[in-house]
Amino acid sequence: MPVYDISVPLCANTPTYPGDPGIEIIDWLKLASGDSANVSFLRFGAHSGTHVDAPAHFLEGGDAVESLPLDVLIGDALVFELPSQCKVIDRKAIAGAGESGASRILFKTRNSQFWSDDQKAFRTDYTYIKEDAARGLIEYGVKLVGIDYLSVEKFQSKDFATHRLLLSKGVVIVEGLDLSKVSPGRYELICLPLRIRDGAGDGAPARAVLRSASQD
Repeated sequence: MPVYDISVPLCANTPTYPGDPGIEIIDWLKLASGDSANVSFLRFGAHSGTHVDAPAHFLEGGDAVESLPLDVLIGDALVFELPSQCKVIDRKAIAGAGESGASRILFKTRNSQFWSDDQKAFRTDYTYIKEDAARGLIEYGVKLVGIDYLSVEKFQSKDFATHRLLLSKGVVIVEGLDLSKVSPGRYELICLPLRIRDGAGDGAPARAVLRSASQD
């Protein structure tokens, strides 16, 4: 059973959303320096790399990431590929995905190619999900939405309508996926965010994989 890692590696040059903390990984202890073990020190924001957004990210009093239902984060998922010229995912663009009956939809867009950019600069022109598409996904009964860049929202949105709408309806948002090596189709998704209890509970980095029952 093939397994596809759709997570983005965390390193110092992994792009982060402007205004979010950068990623810092340093040697706290080093065997080479005579210490008894190698121990790394990690410093990064909750929305770094591949991560899950919880309702608390945008909704006052919203559920924290620790309380997200595991049965939503694990299960059958549809990887739905959009044409390379698609820069805005609107209601019309999601029709095929929504009519599939899938409760977990991962949108594969031109964004996935951004992760191989040697410059690793944040791309402000990423493909995003419009509010009308978010409303359509809710009407289709979707419980988890994933996208292959660092936000489902248009860059520099003022009202964050897509986030607020999805999260207010209990839809889990997964951002920062790399779907470049995954073909469209049905898979089993396993996406587990870190179980962070302190803080606002707004989200957490996650390791996300897809498993396919198809044979090589």
